Amino acid sequence: MIGIIGGSGIYNIEGARIIKEINISTPFGKPSSPVVIMDIEGREVAFLSRHGRGHIYPPHLVPYRANLWAFREIGVSRVLSLCAVGGINRKLQPGDYVVISDFIDLTKNRKSTFYEGIESLRVEGEDKPAKLLREGRVVHIDVSEAYCPQMRSVLYKVLENLNLPFHAEGIYACTEGPRFETPAEIRAIEKLGGDVVGMTGYPEVVLARELAMCYASLCVVANPAAGISGRRLTSQEVIELMKSKDQEIKLLIKRFVSELPEERTCNCKNALEDAEV
Repeated sequence: MIGIIGGSGIYNIEGARIIKEINISTPFGKPSSPVVIMDIEGREVAFLSRHGRGHIYPPHLVPYRANLWAFREIGVSRVLSLCAVGGINRKLQPGDYVVISDFIDLTKNRKSTFYEGIESLRVEGEDKPAKLLREGRVVHIDVSEAYCPQMRSVLYKVLENLNLPFHAEGIYACTEGPRFETPAEIRAIEKLGGDVVGMTGYPEVVLARELAMCYASLCVVANPAAGISGRRLTSQEVIELMKSKDQEIKLLIKRFVSELPEERTCNCKNALEDAEV
């Protein structure tokens, strides 16, 4: 099953036929919203609002582990993340799409792994993640290719066919938030190679990988990052930009779901092989 996580301004997928809504409680707490199972192009898709209904969770308090574990419990094997970001790379314009290819973690206080060795939660289940947790194993996943190449290639195809402005690669720098970054921080991130900046892309990507899920992140550039345009940043402009892209995003999701092959041909499903100590 495909799971979709909606970021700022994306709290549902209007027009999709809702099959059921699931309230899940996981060993890692409750996810940020109920999981909505819907029919998109004849396929069952799970949708979850990252910030919760009514946007109640700031970036640093999103229950990332509960969100991904809830997806695991209902059988999600692929995750498409939708995010609004600030543009650092001067080639990026507001409204452009970026298919993320790598990340820089600049967060400070987030739980970023399920596997905590002797302190791991003992959970039920017979899949490898559950067994590793019950055994209290230490796990080091490889993130050389953290974003699923198969999902990314389908995103390229869909974006091209819809004639939408997009960038096939981009490095996502994740900051702690909830405040926006300073101009000095943006200059530092630019020197590190960051193309876009956001507050939610990490640890989501690595948690998905720890569960051997495929994960892809499609970002919308909402505004230039701090210090680039010379004007102050507001949350309102982010929400307004995302609202203006609503119909595009809805169509993009439908095309992506219909064109993603059923078979996983990438190596994401093998992420836990030889990872435990």
